[in-house]
Amino acid sequence: MSVPNPYWLRDNCPCTECRDPRGGQKRFQIGDLPDDLAAVEAVEDAAGLAVRWSDGHRSHYPAGWDAPAAPDERTEHAKRLWQAADFARGLPEADWAAYLADPEERIAVLSAVRRSGFALLRGVPAEPGRVLEVARSFGYVRETNYGELFDVRVEPDPANLAFTGLAIAPHTDNPYRDPVPTLQLLHCLRNDCPGGDSGLVDGFRAADLLRAEDPAAFALLARTPVPFRYRDRGTELTAEKPLIGLDPRGAIREVRFNNRSTDTAALRALSPAGLDAFYAAYRRFAAITLRPELRLDFRLAPGDCLLFDNTRLLHARTAFETGEDTGDRTGGGTGEGSGHRHLQGCYADLDALSSTLAVLRRRTAALDELEALFEGEGAGEYLGEAVTLAAHMLQAAALARAAGAPPALVAAALLHDTGHFRGSGRELMAGTDNRHGAVAAARLARHFPPAVTEPVRLHVDAKRYLCAAEPGYLDRLSPASVHTLALQGGPMPPAEAAAFAAHPFSADAVAVRRWDEAAKDPAAQAPSFAEFRPLLLELMR
Repeated sequence: MSVPNPYWLRDNCPCTECRDPRGGQKRFQIGDLPDDLAAVEAVEDAAGLAVRWSDGHRSHYPAGWDAPAAPDERTEHAKRLWQAADFARGLPEADWAAYLADPEERIAVLSAVRRSGFALLRGVPAEPGRVLEVARSFGYVRETNYGELFDVRVEPDPANLAFTGLAIAPHTDNPYRDPVPTLQLLHCLRNDCPGGDSGLVDGFRAADLLRAEDPAAFALLARTPVPFRYRDRGTELTAEKPLIGLDPRGAIREVRFNNRSTDTAALRALSPAGLDAFYAAYRRFAAITLRPELRLDFRLAPGDCLLFDNTRLLHARTAFETGEDTGDRTGGGTGEGSGHRHLQGCYADLDALSSTLAVLRRRTAALDELEALFEGEGAGEYLGEAVTLAAHMLQAAALARAAGAPPALVAAALLHDTGHFRGSGRELMAGTDNRHGAVAAARLARHFPPAVTEPVRLHVDAKRYLCAAEPGYLDRLSPASVHTLALQGGPMPPAEAAAFAAHPFSADAVAVRRWDEAAKDPAAQAPSFAEFRPLLLELMR
């Protein structure tokens, strides 16, 4: 077969000599490859592509390894562009307690932020500083000149119009920064005044409409750097960026729109005709962002926390009236009058959110695969025992849990016989040691720490050890365990038993072994695999 560019192919060799198996980082520099690199032999079959190189190295690329990459998750192509009517059935939201407890809820919330640009968490305790806890549930707080945490409420001497009761038009925050904070969180502590409703506009949808209705205006705003500026007594920030940012392929990747911070005086460098064209395009885009059908309005109640993409969504609010503040600056004020509106906010970044989401999905996929094995092969017979393989492992985990074992040991009890999956249990019964403890530990090590995998790896050794060290243990084994013991090496000789006893995970392996022997009761009600998913997820790498 023909081989593509040899340097590209070799640069992607997945073997452990070329890549660190823990993080996948390359162990070589591109300049380390020989100038005359060539593929001497290439064989492709259902398993993938095997290549022997001119320098003697051998590579194997599994089937599907070069599948096309997904679109950049930051661009319009990975988004759901929306207008207000698209949320007629409700906003993407979740209860804070459920979000913390259920990984599936967390995936749904973080996915909504990535796809639609926002999500709402309900029931976050209306206490100062809690918004930081929300940000740290998926990433890191981005500290700015406003501090780690900022208050959005009426101030007696505001440095920013956000700290007044005036209406605020749709805008993105901090356009004068490079890089701009890519996520914003706003947590409502109090909102009992007339007005002060929140609004969101999909800036990508607005830009897409401009592109469709006036391509020349879109192109002009995408190529013209606009100066943004902010300054107060201790801060002076400036950035020059287009209102519409594109990726190298021309897809919309960012919107910066904040009339209050646009330093239009610096645009004087444009020619008169260029200035005319810019302002015509600028006004056209601004008018689109103000179209009623694009704006999603809602009211934040105490305990609501809004997360949104600050490189995409424009946020706004209606004007509001407040009573006179009596000086309490920690809980939203206690003054009499028309009421108060107090939000606390912080900034974070999309890369951390995307990382957390990817890890959650990776772990969930691994658990889905395990659950499918429990429900599939696991429903079959277990080496001649009176219970199925899945029922046996689930009973063992239930016994570990009832004994108050730590989570890692419960997980080890649950997963100790997964090495019998994929048909290898039949090999053991046919007379070949399938080394199921080592096989299971190797498979599980991609996702679980040694506190889980080592008791699994030592599972057979624990049986052999107990047969040697504990009088009468051998007599208590089931007929199937006695049969397999002979294939697995029999009771340990004294030196081997002493070495096993000195292993740091030997006691855990023995505990799993004892639960294993007790978990063969056909009358016992086994729990479901789903009951253990939250525990497993917390343990996963």
